Amino acid sequence: MVSEARPSRADYYRVLADALPAQALVVTALGNASYLWAVMHHAPENFYVEDAMGLTLPLALGLAVAQPARRVVVVEGDGATLMHMGALVTVGAVAPRNLTVLLIQNGVHAASGGQVLTNPELDLAALARSAGIGRASNVAAPEAFAAALKPAFMADGPEVFVLSTAPDIDVVRPPIAFDPVLTKNRFMTAIGAPRYVPTLFGGGRLEAE
Repeated sequence: MVSEARPSRADYYRVLADALPAQALVVTALGNASYLWAVMHHAPENFYVEDAMGLTLPLALGLAVAQPARRVVVVEGDGATLMHMGALVTVGAVAPRNLTVLLIQNGVHAASGGQVLTNPELDLAALARSAGIGRASNVAAPEAFAAALKPAFMADGPEVFVLSTAPDIDVVRPPIAFDPVLTKNRFMTAIGAPRYVPTLFGGGRLEAE
């Protein structure tokens, strides 16, 4: 059963913030996955996914392929992973060397109110290995995560860390406006890509900085 004695998401985020390589891109899932990371480590290189449960990992995979010189870190939830398990299979098939996957295993759909998963104790690391991702491990403490993360950033990926956490149902207030267009344009500027500018009568255009 899920236990409140588990570390918090914030405990693991502190480790990530301390170890994050320069110019790394971080993609976080909807809800507290993004809100809390924005509170603790807001940066233009963060892409906060909103209202797209289960699509964080596919987005990060595309970024890792498109930006091979940068480390890409993705934070996804266990519930979202179960919704789109094909994403793990695709990561295993493509095997981007610069992708680090953090799967938050709290046993609930935290972003939608805390509904318990159908299988909260599923071994997600074993699932990732069966999908072709050779380096995947379950992590139960921030200290173990800290010991493993910096070496992982220096090695070829992909690598999956399944982080056991307590449920975090209470919503954290982010320090910035979570507007999808602002998030996208801030991120596109950070990676040197054209920005999307909406036009008056619908649609939009790409503008270089």
